[in-house]
Amino acid sequence: MIEFAAIREQCRTLPTGDAGAEAAVRARQTTLTKPPGSLGRLEDLVAWLACWQHRAMPRLDRVAILVFAGNHGVTGQGVSPYPPEVTAQMVGNFAAGGAAINQIAKAAGATLRVVPLSLEMPTADFTDKPAMSPQEFCAAVATGYDAVAPDTDLLCLGEMGIGNTTAAAALAAALFGGTGSDWAGRGTGLDDAGMARKQSVIDRGLARHACMISDPLAAAACLGGRELAAIFGATLAARQHNIPVLLDGFVCTAAAAPLACLIPGGLDHAVIAHVSAEAGHRRLVAALHKQALLDLGMRLGEASGAAVAVPVLRAGLACHQGMASFAEAGVSDQA
Repeated sequence: MIEFAAIREQCRTLPTGDAGAEAAVRARQTTLTKPPGSLGRLEDLVAWLACWQHRAMPRLDRVAILVFAGNHGVTGQGVSPYPPEVTAQMVGNFAAGGAAINQIAKAAGATLRVVPLSLEMPTADFTDKPAMSPQEFCAAVATGYDAVAPDTDLLCLGEMGIGNTTAAAALAAALFGGTGSDWAGRGTGLDDAGMARKQSVIDRGLARHACMISDPLAAAACLGGRELAAIFGATLAARQHNIPVLLDGFVCTAAAAPLACLIPGGLDHAVIAHVSAEAGHRRLVAALHKQALLDLGMRLGEASGAAVAVPVLRAGLACHQGMASFAEAGVSDQA
């Protein structure tokens, strides 16, 4: 499809990381007053920042959080205990500063922007027809792409959308195999009957679009949502602008996953900030051959887990920038 062709072309020309910048970080780490590797993943995270920022000394001066909000027609199938009106109500809460992400963003020293996508016009029920036409999907991708400021040092991505764990589970199943029972979780608090409905809805969606979903972009259009498409677009923009990305939980990871399916290494610039308590997230992290940074039992969404991970990166970078070398401290580096 013409609409998908431009996205595929961008995916074929993704910038690579800067191996020289990463090597410079690792070389400096061997001179710092600590046993080799004793800061564990903190050391790897600083090297990752350097690689994808293309800077031998990375920065975290401009940390941005983008939360995309969308509504889903599939909620008409009873897959969430909350009505779709809650999406717009929560966007208002974000604007008023009353949500968890507002507080965590301040604590992390990050800017927060919330982008609603046609909340008054939910996507189609994917058990009946594609959630989005190719044109609608690409428009949402473009919204996400354009929301990313090129001078950002680190981008945290998240979402808000009643029904979007159903869309994410269906998309994950399309990309990596399995059924509704493999990927569906309780979302915002489904009971057992609601879980059975959700699993059935996912299976019906997979069957309805079976001839399309071998293509990652078609799968994202048929089964996803506007906020998921925007996250995909923002992840793609970050790669093009040499910006490392922290992905939030299950929905956010599923939204970005088509990039990894379209091109090997498509998500090398992204770290999964935390493993969500939502049932399918561990399976999805494993399918992407990733290791989540934190495991706090969170399942809120709205980029909350990604934002919580920012101070961890700041701690690693502070050590890298500020620690004395063995020579500067007059400490022997001989075991």
